[in-house]
Amino acid sequence: MKNFLLEQGVDTKLLKEVDKFLNFYEIDESLKYRIPKPKYHYYGKEIWERSIAGILSGNHILLEGPKATGKNVLSENLAYLFKRPLWTISLNINSDPSSLIGSDTFKNGEVTLKRGPVYDAGLYGGFAVFDEINMAKSEALSVVHSALDYRRIIDVPGYDRLKLHEATRYIATMNYGYVGTRDLNEALVSRFLVINMPIIEREDLIKLLEENTHLNKDYSLLFAQLFLDLQKKSLNSEISSKACDLRGLIDAINLMEIGLPLRASLEMGLADKTFDIYEKEIVMDVVTTLFSSNVNLGDLFAK
Repeated sequence: MKNFLLEQGVDTKLLKEVDKFLNFYEIDESLKYRIPKPKYHYYGKEIWERSIAGILSGNHILLEGPKATGKNVLSENLAYLFKRPLWTISLNINSDPSSLIGSDTFKNGEVTLKRGPVYDAGLYGGFAVFDEINMAKSEALSVVHSALDYRRIIDVPGYDRLKLHEATRYIATMNYGYVGTRDLNEALVSRFLVINMPIIEREDLIKLLEENTHLNKDYSLLFAQLFLDLQKKSLNSEISSKACDLRGLIDAINLMEIGLPLRASLEMGLADKTFDIYEKEIVMDVVTTLFSSNVNLGDLFAK
């Protein structure tokens, strides 16, 4: 990972501070399985530097931006870089304090606390991701305010108070415009450093495709252009963001390598995710403008 970050141009002073962090904070051997091994790299020097600096300063960070900007990829990459166990909490309208902190359970003849992911991350010095934080009700998240601010404590009624491990960091992600999302209240936002996630640059997108597929150079350029064209249409409200799925694009390319035709693969990976005939036609029109109808799958991949 360090070599990758050096290639990205990340400040060496920050990387030296990361090394100090790694040498200072140990990890329980039983939790090493929770350190993620990211499938994808996050590309973007400035965002890397902001994220690393935020974590080194002891703060929690909020990653906000449209779909396919790499929020969850970056979260995994950060946990891997800092070698911390990772817990991910997928939030929704039904999330409640017990799903975050913990709930009562009956064990060995007595009532004990069944710890939740926020509590475990605080206990063991892990990273916890609040995925889609603006999907949850404000009252559900109010229980973590004392963990996110200068107090760094979790006080569970009926149980003891937990002082957060010094290495604990909470990372929140959020998209705008999804059904069921809401504005975050000021008290919650003030507890994070906010990082606006930019749309992936064309050059970085090409690198990502080359790293995760066996496409030859020419077709890496074409598939990158396909994604960027769809993303532009989504930002212009011509289509929804459903077809702007970078994971879906990579999955579709992998289907092509197995032998499924190009159009069928892109329908499965991108177009059919819209569940709307009109949008699907727009997506496939973009495909038609970039790819010949009789493209040979063998030509797509590097020999």
